[in-house]
Formats: sequence, structure tokens, C-alpha cells
Amino acid sequence: MSGTLETVRTGLYIGGEERFTDATLDIADPGKPGVIVGRAAAASTKDVDDAIAAAKGAFPAWSALSATERAAKMAEAIAGIADDRDEDAAILSQENGKIRFESWVDALVFEIRWNLALMIADEVDTGKVLPVAPGIPVETTVAYQPLGVVTVIVPFNWPIAILGAALPHALLAGNTAIVKPPPSAPLATTRVVQRIAEKLPAGVLNVVTGKDADMPALISSDDIAKVCFTGSVNGGKRIMEMASKSLTRVTLELGGNDAAIFLEDAILDDAHLDRIYAAVFDTTGQICMNAKRLYVHRSRLDELVDGIAARLDKAVIGYGLDEGTTMGPLHSPVQKAFVADIIQEAKDAGADVREYGELPGGDLAGGNFLRPAIVVDPDPSLRVVTQEQFGPVIPIIPFDTEDEAIAAANDTWGGLCGSVWTADVDAANRVGSQLVCGYVWVNDHGATRLDLRAPFGGMKQSGFGREQGIEGIRAFQDTRSIAHIDAAALAAQAH
Repeated sequence: MSGTLETVRTGLYIGGEERFTDATLDIADPGKPGVIVGRAAAASTKDVDDAIAAAKGAFPAWSALSATERAAKMAEAIAGIADDRDEDAAILSQENGKIRFESWVDALVFEIRWNLALMIADEVDTGKVLPVAPGIPVETTVAYQPLGVVTVIVPFNWPIAILGAALPHALLAGNTAIVKPPPSAPLATTRVVQRIAEKLPAGVLNVVTGKDADMPALISSDDIAKVCFTGSVNGGKRIMEMASKSLTRVTLELGGNDAAIFLEDAILDDAHLDRIYAAVFDTTGQICMNAKRLYVHRSRLDELVDGIAARLDKAVIGYGLDEGTTMGPLHSPVQKAFVADIIQEAKDAGADVREYGELPGGDLAGGNFLRPAIVVDPDPSLRVVTQEQFGPVIPIIPFDTEDEAIAAANDTWGGLCGSVWTADVDAANRVGSQLVCGYVWVNDHGATRLDLRAPFGGMKQSGFGREQGIEGIRAFQDTRSIAHIDAAALAAQAH
């Protein structure tokens, strides 16, 4: 790992050794057209095979340790990870586009998730005993075993934090791992993972960057036991299809079309309005668990629209590292074009579209910037409602009855998260328990308020499997039952 902020260079990390490649990925700055943030190694198929072999070779010794022994080594490995966090954050801000503070939190959340996993290390090896029962003359011990080599694939938007929802759990469960950072923003993630990998036994943790076309073995190799993928719905379908060839297990945490429901008695003071604004527009709308559709009781529509508009009026669109910027560019030109298209579609359909802020000029002109927008009471068939925007635009839709709101919230392909906004605890539980999704907030929404101890994951096309907590560790294990015949019970049964 070398270089200044201007020319960051990262390599592969395989079997305890850094490895540089002749071929590299040029990492573009989404805010400044033509600017290259740094270069990442581009793995060959042989490099990928070497990483799989290194992880496979390290598995027997690592899995033979107790969970508490692994936790001790993992605690040593994470120590000091914050020392380079300012530089990590600056690099991530430049390659991703988001503001520096969010990039700093991205790396912090990884450390928090790692340490939370270590706190439940003593639960990992805890199995159970099934005693002799009528007609069953055996005593059976049910224990947990690791799977083998795990591939963890993370997306561009919160790559380091998202890695923290899976990697420590996979390692603590006794697996070895290969991390594949996002090809469009791999630099900061590679730096963080390598610093940890250097302190673990060689081969336990490996990092490979490069073009997806050179990495199918990370998913379809017979030596890969599990793939944990966070990304788009279509990406998840491709991963599942590839993994089916070798019957590799998958956990998929995919996109969301999260609904936030504001009941008639919703509290819409400044604190709550700040929360919903962040839940929609953090990371320029590019978070899977952001609120994507706001349903509000008709009597409160104007109040909610005005409250969000007042905050958008103060938004400062600009470069992620610049002082005062509150909203950076979208990550890719493709995403900018998609979001612009669905906003234009809403305008063409006659929807009430309101846009805010000023686009930056100078060396930022032509960057992936968009003016944030509210779409008030759109036709529910418009793509701004039916598809995940993953950008700075939000539909705000009035409803008349609670049942109508619940039906509309559930009428979607996704089921990642949702939220209920009300002063009534009973109403919150009543509505929240009817939302078909994996996680529900009350009077809040979004990544900043996620309980990092709780199982997290989606329903429907938002994926399956769970991350975080003991459930997240069990996702990287399987059971093993050992049954002993009880001679006395067998004899009694014979009579």
C-alpha cells in the first residue's frame, strides 16, 4: 500500500503477501471528470486461483481453533485500525463521491461491527444435547461447524461498513475469507482489509481486486463454500446463477424500495424531519436501506413536503472533500443518467416535481451531480415509485386509511426495511408487524439508526439470509449431529 492522496496504489493480498500486477484498474473521481484517484491491482485468473488456494490451505488450522481463540487473534488484528482512518476516509470520499464525514463513519462502522461480533464469541461454539426420549434410544450432540472458504463481495456505496456485517462473522465462525472490493471504488476497502490481514495467520484473510470477468472462480469454484453478496437485485440473480453450478451457498443482501409510513398523528418537529431527510438523502440517496417511498396521511401531506423542502433549500451540492458540502455526486454516470431519466419521466407524466439546489461549476462541471427532487402525489405506476431510485429523488404519496398505506407499502418487489412514524406505540407495532420486510424502525429510518447487534436482511427480491449478531455467525456455519446409542434405553426399548 503506497502513495499520497493524489496517486493511491493498492495491490492484492494473498496468502500473507502483497502482490502487485502489471494490469491495473484506473479509479475515476465521480466529482471531477477526467481525474484518476488511484490505481488498484487487476487480478488475473491465476491470482484468483492462488487466493482460493491460500484460503483453503489456511482453513484447517484456523477452523481447529476455538471461537474464543479466533476472537483473541481478531482483536489483535483490528487494534490500531483507526490510525489511518482520516486518510482512508479521504480516499473513499474521492473514489465514491460521498462527503468526507460519511466516509469516515463508513470505516468506523466496520470497526464497531467487528468488535460487536467478538463480544458474542462465547456463544459461537455453544451447541445443545438432545437426551434419550421414548422410542429414541440415543443421546445426540448438535454442534456447529464452519463451511470453508467464504467470498465476501461488497458494493461501492458503503463498502467498508458493509464488509463489517459479514467478514468478522465469517472468520469468527471458523471460515477463511477472500474479500472482493467494488471494482469502481476498491482503494480504501483494500487498504483497511490488508492492514487486518497482515496481523492474521497467512491465508486466513485475502483481498483481490480486478475486473469481474476475471473473477468467476470466486463464486463458482468447487473450493468456495459460500458467497456473501451485497449489491443490486440483478447482480444477486447473476451470483445465484453462477453459484448454482457448484451448489455454493449464498447470502444475498440486495436493493430495497423501503416505505416510510407517516400516520395521522406523526410527530413532524425539526428532530423528526431531520431524521427523515437524512433517511432519504444521505449518500445522495445511494443506500439500500434509505427510505425510497414516503406515504403520509393526507392531512399531513403539506407539512411533510414543506419540512423536507426547507431542508433541501439548504443543501450544498459539491465535492465530497470540500468544506460545507452536504451532498456529493452520484457514483457513476450510468446511475446519474437513470435517476435523471426517472425524474424526467415524472415531469412528462404531469407529476408535481420540485427540484432544489444549484449544480457546481468549474472543475466539477460535468461531474455526476444532480439537483435533489421531491415528487408530490405521483401516479403509483411511475418508475420513481416502482423502482429503487438510488439517487436524490423521493415520491411523497398521500393516503386516507391505515390499511391503504400498508397495502401500498407492501405492493413492491422489495422487502428490505420500512418505518412507521406515529406518537402511538401500539399503532407503530400494529402497522410495523404487517410490513413485509426484514427490519422496521419507529420514528426513524436508515443506516444511522440500525441496531448493529440485530439480524439484518431482506424479504422477496431484497434477498435472503441474515447478517449481524449470532444469526449472522450461524449463516457461515452448519450443524453437525453426533449420536451415541444409550445401551440401557435400547435394552428397555427391546422389551
